[in-house]
Amino acid sequence: MKAYERFLEYGAYPTMSDESSDSCPSTKKQLKLAEALCEELISLGLTDAQVDGHGYVYASLEKNTDSDVNSIGFIAHMDTSPEACDENIKFQVVDYEGGDILLNEEAGIYLKADDYPYLEDYKGQHLITSDGTTLIGADDKAGIAEIITALEKIIDTGVPHGKICVAFTPDEEIGRGADLFDVETFGADYAYTVDGGPIGELEYENFNAASARVKIHGVSIHPGSAKDRMKNAALIACEFNSLLPPDEIPAKTEGYEGFYHLTDMSGGIENADMHYIIRDHDREKFESKKFIFKSAIDKINEIYGDGTAEVEISDSYYNMKEKIEPHMYIVDRAKAAMEELGIRPVIVPIRGGTDGARLSFMGLPCPNLCTGGENFHSRFEFISVEAMEKISDILVKIIENAVKDGKR
Repeated sequence: MKAYERFLEYGAYPTMSDESSDSCPSTKKQLKLAEALCEELISLGLTDAQVDGHGYVYASLEKNTDSDVNSIGFIAHMDTSPEACDENIKFQVVDYEGGDILLNEEAGIYLKADDYPYLEDYKGQHLITSDGTTLIGADDKAGIAEIITALEKIIDTGVPHGKICVAFTPDEEIGRGADLFDVETFGADYAYTVDGGPIGELEYENFNAASARVKIHGVSIHPGSAKDRMKNAALIACEFNSLLPPDEIPAKTEGYEGFYHLTDMSGGIENADMHYIIRDHDREKFESKKFIFKSAIDKINEIYGDGTAEVEISDSYYNMKEKIEPHMYIVDRAKAAMEELGIRPVIVPIRGGTDGARLSFMGLPCPNLCTGGENFHSRFEFISVEAMEKISDILVKIIENAVKDGKR
């Protein structure tokens, strides 16, 4: 079966995660896909495939060579982003010859080349889209499809390989994909997440990340007698935000530039709540950003009195670069596989995080590979059929080369 055919099957399972849920997985519907994947892996010969009590899928293919070689892992996530609907996806496979793509004639929805100039890079390829009312779930069901297709190719061809471990995780999109990941059960010496973007992308740097919750306490009084007495928490919240560097926001940063991002704000005169995420690739700059954030809180309390503003900051994950660099052969092996297949590696910093970032700090070095998709978390998400097949070939080549290189 082709990678894209698998992807279309997996896409029929709605698997949106839910940040408001405390369970794991956060939505029961993720378990339906987990069970289906487990059955498919068993049918391919990975007889130890299992779904654990938290919805994680683990399986392995034992080595078929006497060579001493590290066990290698591949990981993708089953959930889709809560930012766009993933139910009743109406997939379209478009033979793309350039220009805009009509997604939905009735609603007048187009995937426009002017809005997404890189669309023209896909001329002559077949693109999978939705009808413009849902995402397609390439993030990360494409990764799952590419991993399982690579396994099938390895099994069918009898290529010499070491032990291959696979895992499919829940709740990555809400930052919990690695929370209950069992590295020992997984069994790999190193791994790759297959959760990136356009073909050729290879990532081993990500943001250092923190979340912050700010509470503002105001004083309500009748506005007719409020002079020098009212403290409007909503206005103070706006003032607090204005104390942060105005150009260090997502809309004004790129590459290695970090940011403060106000993700949610609510409140009134008595109380206001603000939720932020803080990001930077550089650890020192990351710590500096948190210091600036706390200094802004101190400034508000200086102006309006102690206890007006309070903040809780908690680190979420760190840049995996420091854990990958001692094992750069993992990155080099992926680069070599791409180059052997005529694909130019594009090494870029992740402006976000992956399960691999957390796993790298849990003792499992884990850079990130491409899936071939674009416009993730969006109704305008699309993926190339041809890219998906090539990426499954990249995984096969990595596995082949691991045997040739021997144990590290």
